[in-house]
Amino acid sequence: MSHISSAAPDDASLVARVAWPTLRRSLVAILRGLRPEETEAVVGGLIELGFEAIEIPLNSPEPFRSIETAAKMAPAGVLIGAGTVLSTEAVDRLNDAGGRLLVSPNVNPAVIRRAAAHGMVTMPGVFTPTEAFTAIDAGASALKFFPAGVLGVSGIQAMMAVLPKDIPIGVVGGVSDKDFEAFARIGVKAFGLGSSLYKAGMPAAEVVDRGRAAIAGYDAAFAGAGA
Repeated sequence: MSHISSAAPDDASLVARVAWPTLRRSLVAILRGLRPEETEAVVGGLIELGFEAIEIPLNSPEPFRSIETAAKMAPAGVLIGAGTVLSTEAVDRLNDAGGRLLVSPNVNPAVIRRAAAHGMVTMPGVFTPTEAFTAIDAGASALKFFPAGVLGVSGIQAMMAVLPKDIPIGVVGGVSDKDFEAFARIGVKAFGLGSSLYKAGMPAAEVVDRGRAAIAGYDAAFAGAGA
């Protein structure tokens, strides 16, 4: 992970960008609706499969409890964090819970900067070039094109042509393992998997089965893309 400025969290303008880490597979498991009592089995199963980034959206039941549980059980190098983070107050609570990954559906520079000040990896949601450059200027680690199913491969490819090559691009929203190959061809390597991987109340065993299929699809797509 990249160097972080020693500036205090409220002196966010001096904080360096936190680099998106090198992961074996840039697959973010989005566990919207996960309950604290389900966390150990679901998150543990996904980590054992090889998932290195776990997102528990803040519109889940008692999300900070789940995040704290996941953060305590995750080995070093596995990113645990939150999605749907909309305020700096939520960033601070995420930090207190041990979260190191912040994902949002929108671009809020104050949220991105506060997260970077805490040393978090950030992936805000963007839909336009204006939003993408606003996020980059705020210090985002990576960009999440959302909803990717609406933008499509060609739309995202067109926007990627003007974006800095050192900022990783992820796609989320209407994306499953069936889409990996098409996005791999245009240089997208990061994917957020939501309902194709997990739905509220789903048994851990089913989540693991879906996760195994996703990993197989990712490996096949990137072997074919020569990555």
